[in-house]
Amino acid sequence: MATKWIFWVVIVGVLFGLASTQDFNAIITKKPEAVYNHTAALILVKFASAAYTDDQAALQAWTCHRCGGLIQGFQLSEVIVDVPNSLQAIVGIAENLPAIVVAFRGTQETSFQNWLADLYFTQLDFNYPSVKDAMVHHGFYSAYHNTTLQPHIVAAVQSLLQQRNGFSVMVTGHSMGGALASFCALDLVVNYNIQDVQVVTFGQPRIGNPIFASFYDSSVPKTIRMTHGHDIIPHLPPYYTILEERTYHHVAREVWIYTVDFGILTYETTRVCDETGEDPTCSRSVFGDSISDHLMYLGTVLRTEHSSDSGWWLSERQYNSL
Repeated sequence: MATKWIFWVVIVGVLFGLASTQDFNAIITKKPEAVYNHTAALILVKFASAAYTDDQAALQAWTCHRCGGLIQGFQLSEVIVDVPNSLQAIVGIAENLPAIVVAFRGTQETSFQNWLADLYFTQLDFNYPSVKDAMVHHGFYSAYHNTTLQPHIVAAVQSLLQQRNGFSVMVTGHSMGGALASFCALDLVVNYNIQDVQVVTFGQPRIGNPIFASFYDSSVPKTIRMTHGHDIIPHLPPYYTILEERTYHHVAREVWIYTVDFGILTYETTRVCDETGEDPTCSRSVFGDSISDHLMYLGTVLRTEHSSDSGWWLSERQYNSL
């Protein structure tokens, strides 16, 4: 009887040990995943909005109209402006996150309609370096890598990380600024070995093919790509399943803001989408035909301060002609 009891104790012990080892291995090999933090998103959308500020004096002093509220205590380190390419980014320290924040300005309204038309027909036209068969949008890639943005942002981030050891780096942007934010985050991780890089973008277009998207997702897993209602830009450039590796494909993970109706009452809620980047139950479940949804995220306006709705609005005739 005693021998049988000892036998079962040994068997249970071995099984428990194997199970524990498997659980431990699963823990240490599991990649970090993006977890949607609504509070962080509310803060980062303010940075994406502030990045549109044209008043350089107010921006440098952090006294601009959009520099208050949740981001009032931001310690601005650098404003990087590339005048020939109409690009702008800000870098600094947000103690309330706590993180080093990089925020990119999106497309300005003076060029928005031409940019929108180009997104309908643009091709995957550039091989992403060192990743076999990974193709990206050359314009987005070059706007970050081949302008004054990249060296100044990298230098600023590296300097600030020395001042705030242990801080994460949070990169954000709206519209084209979201595309630049994604390329920036990937650059910081892959080329500069900065480990804790997180991304939250708003109304970002597709930037590469499925192979690139997979490489990005494995390199920068803490990415949230927010979409809103019928926002037109996340639907572009178009996604064609029949083209397989020759089509554009979103990076993960999408968080879709959408409206729920209860009789005469409506309210906005969010859905955390699947890990594919192309969840058919999220923004792909609706037609992307709204500019107004593109210009407003989480109650925050995302465009230059002096612009009017008429500068962004497309008539039905103009939209159908694209």
